[in-house]
Amino acid sequence: MTWYRDLSPVLAEGVHGIAFPVAGDAPGASVSYPEAGHGACFDIEDASFWFRHRNEAISAMVRRHPPDGLLLDVGGGNGYVAQRLVRDGWPVALLEPGVQGATNARLQRGLERVVCADFFQARISPGSVGAVGLFDVIEHVEDDRAMVEELARVLPPGGRVYMSVPAHAWLWSQADVDAGHFRRHTFDSMSKLLDGLFELEYWSYCFRPLLLPQLLLRALPFRMGLGRQTPPGRAEFEHGVDRGLAVRTLERLLRPELDAIAAGRRLSVGASAILVARRRRRG
Repeated sequence: MTWYRDLSPVLAEGVHGIAFPVAGDAPGASVSYPEAGHGACFDIEDASFWFRHRNEAISAMVRRHPPDGLLLDVGGGNGYVAQRLVRDGWPVALLEPGVQGATNARLQRGLERVVCADFFQARISPGSVGAVGLFDVIEHVEDDRAMVEELARVLPPGGRVYMSVPAHAWLWSQADVDAGHFRRHTFDSMSKLLDGLFELEYWSYCFRPLLLPQLLLRALPFRMGLGRQTPPGRAEFEHGVDRGLAVRTLERLLRPELDAIAAGRRLSVGASAILVARRRRRG
């Protein structure tokens, strides 16, 4: 198994066929993520309407804006998104700094190309990937501009980056604190973050039916000092793992978003956002 040798000069095969960096002298990113986050996500991903809908939206977006070469899923966690993209027929390598997430991706999700490393410490070779995905990742990185600059170093001119992000600072709540977010994004904030290095090719909000519930049940109580602690079982309830009537209704309301994204239309309202940006061509 030598696929990682073209990806980075510092990677070597380790346990379970996962690639690890053998040199740790590169500075890592300051990333905020709960220690037990991967385990908690793995328990609900397959049954969650939220993860399911996000996967469908990402799949539709990538189909319309395909990668030119290997797609590196940075901060890919347990491999839920990467597994879907592989099933869609795209070549994907997952890069995840958490050992639990990388192990789940390799052993539970069956992904063949898994790297357990911080994005900076992995020292990905320039031009070794055709695209990079950061799916609900960049909001966890304190110095997100440094992350964007590293993306620009890794990608060739014209190479694509795919992202999903939580939207709107006014939706900030305890859920963001618990998740380890530094920020939520809008079209303007993301355009500013990418400015000079990437051109936005596609942007759309999504999860429109969740906008009002998140405002009323999360953001406003948080501003009032209420709901500062997340009760046990909240994640399972909010992700609708029981597939009750409310969840099935919500899924029907969400379905038109997928048709719009597949057709390349931009949705102007939503609690999250997805985007494609292209590395500016030099000169």
